Amino acid sequence: MMFTSTSKDKFSLAILGACLLCAPLAAQAQGIVRAEPTYADLADLADGAKVVLQAEIRKQVVVEPARAPGLKPGFARLYIEARTLSLLSGKEPVGESLRYLVDVPLDAKGKVPKLKKQQVLLFARTVPGRPGELQLQGPDAQQPWSEELATRLRPILAAMADPSAPAAVTGVRDAISVEGNLAGESESQIFLSTREGEPVTISVIRRPGQPPVWGVSWTDIVDQAAAPPSPGTLAWYRLACFLPGTIPASANLSRDGASRSRAAADYRYVVEQLGQCPRNLHGLSQ
Repeated sequence: MMFTSTSKDKFSLAILGACLLCAPLAAQAQGIVRAEPTYADLADLADGAKVVLQAEIRKQVVVEPARAPGLKPGFARLYIEARTLSLLSGKEPVGESLRYLVDVPLDAKGKVPKLKKQQVLLFARTVPGRPGELQLQGPDAQQPWSEELATRLRPILAAMADPSAPAAVTGVRDAISVEGNLAGESESQIFLSTREGEPVTISVIRRPGQPPVWGVSWTDIVDQAAAPPSPGTLAWYRLACFLPGTIPASANLSRDGASRSRAAADYRYVVEQLGQCPRNLHGLSQ
C-alpha cells in the first residue's frame, strides 16, 4: 500500500494522537543479538499486560522522527499492522487485524529493519473505542516469536491467571522476632505488603543445633509448616524480585536490641536463600 504525503500525514497524526502519552517502546530487530528473556523478564511483561498474543507483521511504516516524541537515538518508531495468530492470555476482545506503535533499533548500517512476515509475541492492552488498536505495555513488549519462548511463557501465564496465585509483593510491612523456651530457639515473622492488600507472611524458625527453617504463607493463616518457594516459580518471583535487600528499620517492631538483630539476620537469611533475580531485559526492571 502506497501513502501520499497528505494521507501519510493524516495517518501519522491519527496514530500518534492515540499514543502521545505512551512511553517509548523497544523491540528486538532482525540481526541484532540480545540475551534471552529470563523468567523474571517474562513475568514482568506478563504481569503488566492485559493481552498476550502471537501475531504476524503484515506492514510497517516509519513514523517521522518529528512526530515520534521520546524516540531514542539509533531507533526508529514504526506503525505496525499485524494479523493475530493466537491469543495466549487475556479477556479483552482482540480482532484479527491489529495496529500498534513500536520502537526498534536500527541495524548496523543505520537502516530500519524489515519486519514484514515476522512472527512476534506481544504484551499489550487494547485501546478503548479503537477496535484492533494495541498499546504495548512497555519497553521490550514485542519479542520475536519462538515455540521455545512460548513454552516457557505459558506456565507463567497460567500461574498468574490462577485465582490462588501468589500476591504481588511490594515490600516489608512489619517484622518481629521472639525467643523460644530453649536457649538458641526463636521465631521471626515478617509481614509483607502487597499490591492488593493480601496477607503474606514469612516465618523463620531457629532451633538449637539445627539450620534455620523458613517458609512463606500466602493466606491470613501463618503456617509454621509452610515451605520456601522453588526457584523459577511465580511465588519465588514475587519474593526474590521485589523484596528489599535489608529489612527497613521502621518495619522492625522487636523492642530489645537482641530481638531486632535477630529479626534483621533472619530476613537477610531469607533473601540469601531466595538468591538473585536475574533480568536480561531492562525496560521493565524494578
